[in-house]
Amino acid sequence: LHKVIKTPKISILMNCYNGENYLKNAIHSALSQSYVNWELIFFNNASTDSSKEIFFSFQDERLKYFERSTTIDIAFARNEALLNAEGDWIAILDVDDVWDPNKLEFQLKALSDDDLKDAMLGK
Repeated sequence: LHKVIKTPKISILMNCYNGENYLKNAIHSALSQSYVNWELIFFNNASTDSSKEIFFSFQDERLKYFERSTTIDIAFARNEALLNAEGDWIAILDVDDVWDPNKLEFQLKALSDDDLKDAMLGK
């Protein structure tokens, strides 16, 4: 089990519309991250396949489920998912993507680099 801090550092947004062919691999890649202080906001965009059942086959307190009864455009779906995010940082993991197990750790390390911070702030 992972000890999760109450407020996650990273919110992973995963929008899904009929993603059953890829969904298990995508969720596994989030669960396999070396950095563990994250939440996954799963936004089911009115899927008609077994995406919902696949999502609920995973047991992890960091996985959070939201759904719509009618399909909306991906941009609006991402915005709705974002409304439920509690993290300081946002990452997007599409249902047909798979992350390297160290992706979040490497990205956070890069974000903590003072040079990168200065560059982002235009200094």
